[in-house]
Amino acid sequence: MRLSVYLGAAMASPFAVCRLHMRVRAGLVKSLHKVDTSLRRNIVTNVVASSAETPQKDETDEKDGRKSFSAVQVERQGQAERSVLMNCPPKINEKKFLTYFSRHGDIKKYFFYERNGLYAVVEFANRESVESLLEAATIPSVSNEFPLPFKSRLLSLCHYGSEASPNQQSGQQCQPQTTIPINQLIDRLSRKESIDQQVTSLMETYQLTDDNIRLRFLVCSLLRDIAAAYFPECTIKLFGSSVNGFGKLGCDLDMFLDLDNISGRRTEKQKSGMFLEYRLKSVSTERAVTQRILSFLGECVDQFGPGCDGVQKILNAQCPLVRFFHQPSGFQCDLTANNRVAIKSTELLYLYGELDPRVRHLVFTVRCWARVHCITSSISGAWITNFSLTVMVLFFLQRRNPPIIPCLDHLKDLAGPTDKSVIEGNDCTFVSDLSKIQLQRNTETLDQLLHEFFEFYSTFAFSKMSINIRKGKEQNKPAKTHLHIQNPFDSSLNISKNVNAAQLERFVALCQESTWLLQQTKTNTSRSGKGGSASTPWGLATLLQPTKVAEIKSHKKRRAGLASERLKGLIESLKNGSQLKKS
Repeated sequence: MRLSVYLGAAMASPFAVCRLHMRVRAGLVKSLHKVDTSLRRNIVTNVVASSAETPQKDETDEKDGRKSFSAVQVERQGQAERSVLMNCPPKINEKKFLTYFSRHGDIKKYFFYERNGLYAVVEFANRESVESLLEAATIPSVSNEFPLPFKSRLLSLCHYGSEASPNQQSGQQCQPQTTIPINQLIDRLSRKESIDQQVTSLMETYQLTDDNIRLRFLVCSLLRDIAAAYFPECTIKLFGSSVNGFGKLGCDLDMFLDLDNISGRRTEKQKSGMFLEYRLKSVSTERAVTQRILSFLGECVDQFGPGCDGVQKILNAQCPLVRFFHQPSGFQCDLTANNRVAIKSTELLYLYGELDPRVRHLVFTVRCWARVHCITSSISGAWITNFSLTVMVLFFLQRRNPPIIPCLDHLKDLAGPTDKSVIEGNDCTFVSDLSKIQLQRNTETLDQLLHEFFEFYSTFAFSKMSINIRKGKEQNKPAKTHLHIQNPFDSSLNISKNVNAAQLERFVALCQESTWLLQQTKTNTSRSGKGGSASTPWGLATLLQPTKVAEIKSHKKRRAGLASERLKGLIESLKNGSQLKKS
């Protein structure tokens, strides 16, 4: 079979990326093509054998199995820069696939996924291999169409000749990129032996996989290629659920354009002698700068970004952004700029999730429960946001006795000189070295914590108190709002000011109902055993049934009716007792 790579219209300027690829590495290409055939076969055989025997993962030195947020980001960005994304034929021989790509260098990681066709991500051991691969790529020639010659690492893998082959495979093993339906999740949880197992299973089923995270960083890297054509020293970073450890398969891709570290910025004014300055256009405000840059990049993505559809430039929002859909990955993407506080918030959530595994387990469970019952929504409105709900979980864990995680002020006290961070006048300093944080011993199970979470917020004094994870304790409300959750880095802001009375009342009612349901179903009384038929939902599975929402009022009325009957009976017995005494 003869293989060739066709390059579609891409997300990088030709003078920023392509010329470097075409000129610098010609000698490398020749030498790679002269590598001994037997050596290449050994490389491919080793890759196939290792992928079949054990899951592929990077071998990195980890201290206590935990890495700092910045270390993880640097590692992931490096993986993305050494990777390519390509659309593949529906039927492809995996061994021949690896043989072809190994001609350009050692393959460190690869995986397939389906998204309106078969796609593959290939990570090489070094960036020179990517450059060699791009030099071998060609611009497609299509009759009656004229491709835009902007090249990137988004490719199409094509082949000529007969598709019939004795070794041809009907399809590749594809990694899931979306969550399973809620009814399948409920059935899976119903088969577990305890609520602890149910919570663990839910997180394992819904959390971002390693492959999905790699794909997210790769999409971010592809977008950086187009921005770097005009801002060569810029960086584009991921923030939010994609990298804070609480992301669910299918969540949006939030990105941040960082121009702060470009060279040429002087902190001190020149006092004497000659010096040079760049001639730049100026606008009146920093917001105007952000709007102009995002407007321009949005136009570039719309005109030249392969696979980028539905580009919207939402520039008059409180935080200006460009929104688009990346068709090859299936990600809904948001690009913002000058959003540095969001990066620190992401790092803080990541740190809390790394401190104790129960943090992420509980956050995943509560967020899934909230989404099933429409407490949260992907559409803007009066709903509680995922960020607010996560902060509420963190606050609850800080209020345990002893606390499971420390308050933000304690993390600030542990910070070193390199951790100091002041953004827009707000002190965002906290320790980044996880080894400096000593936790108190708390042995509560996930079963206990889930039940206590619902009970905690079903009786919380929302009308008077504010939630504050910086202090780790509730405080008097500084303003008349229905739900007040202080911004971790700016105590004057309420991150939940959008929540109205009806939504808060509904959240409290659901917490009360969930507390009652967990009390009724502590054990699975109708287990069918491993491999058996579907079990009757119990425990956490019961909480995730959407039909339970409609039953909240009936349960409340039923309990109120029972209480009323008991009260009437008590009054009648007292009356009868007094009448007997009189007689």
